[in-house]
Amino acid sequence: MSIKLDQARAIVSAALEKGREMGLKPLTVAVLDAGGHLVSFGREDGSSTLRPQIATAKAATALALGLSSRAVAAMAADRPAFVASLGAIAPQGIVPAAGGLLVIGPDDTVIGAVGVTGDLSDNDEACALAGIAAAGLATKE
Repeated sequence: MSIKLDQARAIVSAALEKGREMGLKPLTVAVLDAGGHLVSFGREDGSSTLRPQIATAKAATALALGLSSRAVAAMAADRPAFVASLGAIAPQGIVPAAGGLLVIGPDDTVIGAVGVTGDLSDNDEACALAGIAAAGLATKE
C-alpha cells in the first residue's frame, strides 16, 4: 500500500496551514510515496530556491533509513562518517535534520514520507506532524 494523492494533498495543505498559524517563515512541503516518488508538493511564496530539494531530501532520508530525519541527525552525532557517506549513494540526498517523517498506513506499514523545510527544524517537524495528523495517518520515530 502507498500513500494516496488525496492524503498527500491533505498533508501539504495542513502543514502549510500550521506554519501560517505559527507565524513561521515560508515553508516548502514534499510528500513521497513508499518508493520515494513525489506525490504532492507545496511551496509558499518567498521560499528560497533550494527548499524543494531540501524538503524532498528530508522525506527521502526518512524512507532511506526507516527513521525520522531527526533520528538520523542523532545518528550523525554518533556516526558522522557513516551518515556523511550516505549522500553519495542517496539519489535525493540525505538531510540529517528534523522535518522528515515516515507516514504509516492503517496496517502499520510505511506508505510514504513527508519533508518540511523553511523555518527552524523543530518547527518544520511540528508542521509535518500536523499534516500527517490532518490526513488521519500516523508516524513513528
